[in-house]
Amino acid sequence: MRRTLALLTVAGTSMVALAFLIPLGLIVREIAHGRAMAEAERQASALVPVLAITVEETRLTHALLSTGAQDRIAVHLPDGGSAGTVRAPAQTVAAASRLTRAITAEMDTGYLLLRPVALEGGRTVVIEIFIPSEDLTRGVAASWAVLSGVAAVLVAGALLVGDRLGVRVVRSARRLGRAASALGAGDLSVRIEPEGPPELVAAGEAFNSMADRVVQLLAAEREMAADLSHRLRTPLTALRLSLDHLGPEAEQSRSALGRLEAEVDQIIAAARQPSLAPEFVHCDAAEVLRERLTFWSALAEDQQRAWEWIGASTPTQVPVAAGELSAVLDALLGNIFRHTPEGTAFTVTLHQGSGTVGMLIADAGPGIPDPEAALRRGSSGAGSTGLGLDIARRLAESTGGTLRIDASSLGGARVQLWFRTDRHDRPPAHHPAPGPRPLVPREHAALNSPLKVIVFA
Repeated sequence: MRRTLALLTVAGTSMVALAFLIPLGLIVREIAHGRAMAEAERQASALVPVLAITVEETRLTHALLSTGAQDRIAVHLPDGGSAGTVRAPAQTVAAASRLTRAITAEMDTGYLLLRPVALEGGRTVVIEIFIPSEDLTRGVAASWAVLSGVAAVLVAGALLVGDRLGVRVVRSARRLGRAASALGAGDLSVRIEPEGPPELVAAGEAFNSMADRVVQLLAAEREMAADLSHRLRTPLTALRLSLDHLGPEAEQSRSALGRLEAEVDQIIAAARQPSLAPEFVHCDAAEVLRERLTFWSALAEDQQRAWEWIGASTPTQVPVAAGELSAVLDALLGNIFRHTPEGTAFTVTLHQGSGTVGMLIADAGPGIPDPEAALRRGSSGAGSTGLGLDIARRLAESTGGTLRIDASSLGGARVQLWFRTDRHDRPPAHHPAPGPRPLVPREHAALNSPLKVIVFA
């Protein structure tokens, strides 16, 4: 914007300067030409009194010498003689002698001024004055240089003023842009001091109002999420009272219920915590995957599910938080245990490519009839809210990656979770808490008790 304003200022000022400089330059040249011709007329007029006294060639020669410009002045006498340096052709002199006014004739090196002078007895004398070309343009170059300098100063001054105005506008626009980027990155405390043109002042005030409104809305949503999570405590308390009457055989169920209550407490605490500006994070996907597969291996063994782990042998960095990646893996693996029959095999593959890292989770279950519908929140069917796949998709897209669902080689569904690791222009990965993590698979032994283990999708 600043460069554009500068160019517009230079263009506008240059056009105005040229509109005045071109006519002024032509006027200066005409003035120089007229001044040279007037000087020649003065010199011719100075010889008229001499011609009124004598027309003798010898005396005229002495008179021309006294002027100091005898090489430019000549006198054509009535009898055909002349005095001084003659340059005009005879026919031109004859034509001038028949007139009553001075005439000019152009030559290669300048102009000739021929002025007829009438004497007694009907005789006519023609005075010839030579005007060199340099006299016709004397001072023109200097005047044009001065005019050009004035024009340059005007353009530079206008450019300086326009640049100062442009800096004011650009500074306000940049400040507004930085504030918007900071707000988008999660810094809800950012505000700006509106300045600049009225339009940018209005935009700054609107930004501050929008930021205040966003803070209010997020605070209201946090309180709502905390309140909803708090309501879970009532049925959990009733469930704990029921388990307390079952005696020692329900100890595993009580332990699982305690962990579930701890998860609910964490949700309430996280919901009420003010949002902070996110930072760039990363984690070792191989380590997280090994941890979560160990987490689910006991439940797979209990359900006689054959599973295979491919890759994850070397550290593999991905630009997401370890907690968020763990929650997504738990949601995807939990879907297998929830939506496929016991004994259904599955495989987990970690693939590291050039600038990408992929996690492929495949199963031998019935598959997903409509993968596109499964990716829409609340549309996965089968008693699921679809939140797990939606959270996984948003986590992948936060790095520039994707989540795809297709058929696996085992005959069921395959979820491909791809992360981009070569992007430097993405914002920090920051997502709301995906929700409570599935219960520890080893607690699945409590299925034999009246309390069933809950696995969140």
